[in-house]
Amino acid sequence: MSARVNIIQKLYSKKIDKEAKIIFEKNRYKTLIKNVVNGVLERQELIDEKINSFLNNDFKDNKSDKIVKIIIEAAVYELIFQHNTPTKVIISEYVKTANLFLNNSQVHYVNAILDKISKNLRINDN
Repeated sequence: MSARVNIIQKLYSKKIDKEAKIIFEKNRYKTLIKNVVNGVLERQELIDEKINSFLNNDFKDNKSDKIVKIIIEAAVYELIFQHNTPTKVIISEYVKTANLFLNNSQVHYVNAILDKISKNLRINDN
């Protein structure tokens, strides 16, 4: 299972059950998974602010699927805080992950949003 799939599953579990304890199993990407999951949870307000600032408040819980929002939040966290990972890699990994959970139109939506946000967050990154 890819690191991003693991990240999305853990964040989804936490959103469904706020009291759930997150267990980070032994994995070669454990550090990345733990950093992103905890980072998204700790910086939720900042991430939502960034997403809404680029999407003119078009992105709301009641309009979008929970899993779409979680994928975008995790990707935005990485775009902001994981400077060693190139933008194209982050977007590609989350679009691949989205393909496992979403239908084609939702995957295209995720890709378009991440592309738009990344151009504003990482101006000098190719």
